[in-house]
Amino acid sequence: MFEFDYQPNFMKRIFLFVVLLFSSLFVAGQTNKVVEWMNQNAIKIEDAYPDSKLSTFDEKIPEKFLNAQIFGFGEASHHGKEFFDLKTKFFKYLVEHQDVKVFIIEDSYPSESGINEWITGGKGNAETIAQNFSIIPWYCKEVVDLLQWMRRYNHNKSEKDQIRFYGMDIQNAQNINTTIRTLVTNYNIQVSEELLLVADACAEKKVEYGKSTTWGDIQIPKLNTIKSILINAKKSNNAENDRDFDSTIRALDYLIKYTFYVQHNHSQYRDLKMFENVKWIVENKSHNGKAFIWAHNEHINNQGFGNFSKRNIYNLGRHLKEQYKNKYYSVGFDFGKGTLGGYVFNKKRGTNWKSYELTKPYPKTYAHTLSEVNEDIYFVDMDAALKSEASKFFSKKHLQLVLGASGYNPEKNQLFTKKYSEMYDGLIFVESISIPTYQLTNK
Repeated sequence: MFEFDYQPNFMKRIFLFVVLLFSSLFVAGQTNKVVEWMNQNAIKIEDAYPDSKLSTFDEKIPEKFLNAQIFGFGEASHHGKEFFDLKTKFFKYLVEHQDVKVFIIEDSYPSESGINEWITGGKGNAETIAQNFSIIPWYCKEVVDLLQWMRRYNHNKSEKDQIRFYGMDIQNAQNINTTIRTLVTNYNIQVSEELLLVADACAEKKVEYGKSTTWGDIQIPKLNTIKSILINAKKSNNAENDRDFDSTIRALDYLIKYTFYVQHNHSQYRDLKMFENVKWIVENKSHNGKAFIWAHNEHINNQGFGNFSKRNIYNLGRHLKEQYKNKYYSVGFDFGKGTLGGYVFNKKRGTNWKSYELTKPYPKTYAHTLSEVNEDIYFVDMDAALKSEASKFFSKKHLQLVLGASGYNPEKNQLFTKKYSEMYDGLIFVESISIPTYQLTNK
């Protein structure tokens, strides 16, 4: 009886072993083909220094990238120095080679005026200019150094040739009410104090995530009344090209969007309003329809938020791709290892910042294979990849480590299923990343 049972079970084990062996050899063979193609065709990026040239990229620039007008550059973490430095390097390249002069960041409208004043010659320093940001990750030397470069670039240039800075996010409306009150006072516009108090309340209202409210439905009609009064006052003052009126009406439009978001504080509405802001900026502030967008991978990718929900949720990048087609070019980032920063939340100890060492990529991730390529930093044009032996690799779902504003936390599952062929027009892979420099000066 023992021998009768043993033989079939033994043969089954042998069969399964052979199947697994051939399967692993097949997978290894496929991986080798992908890595071999990447070694021959990925575009080398010489280093992550923000001031060095993109020499090889300039020689091998993808056609779609060359012909695009709106460039969305992401990041796999909001706390990656190399992501920031590489985005800076590409922005400088686009300014100098493709006449991109509009810079749009994942920050709110109130950050604009102070930064634009400074990069066009206004007073201030690294600390004061960084205080304009409402998104904490931008408060670092890498981002401030980019603003300082913009300031140097703009020096002695005509207004048309200067770089301008814009915020597209919708999570902060601080001081917009003050802008409205200033215009009303300066031009003696007849807006009732009751309506101005509505603007005050909307600008000061905090977003209560997850809480149901009818706030927007009640306040937006009143804000629209203010807008109508300002538009009529602009006409009666013959101020068609008056910057005070234009900037205030735009600020009020932003406040209306913010008030909508207070009531509908979900990812798809945040990104919808970001898209509306980007579209307005491109169509009204860019002399050639070109712009550079600095945000997270999850905002700039072409696919949406489908990886986090069973619903078909649009993000900024998907709106842009549908609106502008190939004029929009999205560049995602991935990485293999490095020093990762993150906030740890503890009821007793409060919130603490910690750094962790990731010594190798997680298994079954894109990065696990991408790390085998010879170059430490490289660019993959997805069009070229999808016409090659690497097509199946990029068209198949794999995991990616996705780190947002709170950063890395080894106790949480931050791996999400992705399909890069649908997400990005281009991909930049960085073998090792580090934490940005949060000390703004050398003091």
